[in-house]
Amino acid sequence: MIEKIKDFIQEVEEFKAETAEKAEELRLRFLAKKGILNEIFAEFKAVAPEQKKEYGQKINLLKQLVEKKIAEVKEKTEELSSKPNDLDTSLPGPNINLGSHHPITMVKNEIIEIFGRLGFTVAEGQEIEDDYHNFTALNFPPEHPARDMQDTFFVETNPDILLRTHTSGGQVRVMEHQKPPIRVLVPGRVFRNEAVSARSHCIFHQVEGLYIDKNVSFADLKQTLMYFAKEFYGEKTEIRLRPSYFPFTEPSAEMDVSCSICGGKGCPICKGTGWLEILGCGMVHPNVLKNCGINPEEYSGFAFGMGIERTAMLRYGVTDIRMFFENDMKFLSRFKH
Repeated sequence: MIEKIKDFIQEVEEFKAETAEKAEELRLRFLAKKGILNEIFAEFKAVAPEQKKEYGQKINLLKQLVEKKIAEVKEKTEELSSKPNDLDTSLPGPNINLGSHHPITMVKNEIIEIFGRLGFTVAEGQEIEDDYHNFTALNFPPEHPARDMQDTFFVETNPDILLRTHTSGGQVRVMEHQKPPIRVLVPGRVFRNEAVSARSHCIFHQVEGLYIDKNVSFADLKQTLMYFAKEFYGEKTEIRLRPSYFPFTEPSAEMDVSCSICGGKGCPICKGTGWLEILGCGMVHPNVLKNCGINPEEYSGFAFGMGIERTAMLRYGVTDIRMFFENDMKFLSRFKH
């Protein structure tokens, strides 16, 4: 029996009660009502008289060791709970590096906000488009070069499906489902099979605008675009419209703005001309109105479209369009507000 108690003493001495949970396990094992010490005391009656002294000393030693272990843990936990908090809550928090809008998103939102003041709402198009809404409804003849594989990404298994080359398909869908007056912007990502360089990319973003109503004239188009140019580039900005050709507008024009970098005097950005081309525009072709179920004898309208990357490059002085797609944090951090 003495050897059994010695084994328990060794067990307690080697026991590491580092947490309150472990100390509780030790207490229940030895000091509980049905614990080891109560069992040992029960056996004490059967010990021979000459062994009772040694037996009693070992029992007391075992009990003292258990209580000591429990007290050590209690003292340790109380010390930790009473220890002052090293955190000074009056100090400023860590400098968290927050993200920001991409420059393309910032420019797009500003364009939408400016035209929104003129009553333009936003419509969403679809990036995977069919030939009819991307070309046919917009008066593209069957032999038009834009339909060629060199310019358009067609789906190999279905040549009638393609990645949209402009957001005009969204304008077509609006005209098909909404009666005039229509005043809408269609922003979004477009795709063209072009070589990637500092000035062009196979993926870019556009914002196209459409206004359809009775008695809409080219003068309305000019005043709308002049308002936008002055709001976006500055009050001193001038515009000029040059004759051009687009299948879906007649007459058609390309719009230039005076170079904000050199003030129209000529610089490398504007190639010494003092002007920068920013968008194409024109009066909606009567065939487009007919294709969308709108009577061209009763309604007229204008449309315009601009590349957001091109606009952002002019706004921020970026010389390589590829920078907008490379996720260079050093470059993107320039646009934080």
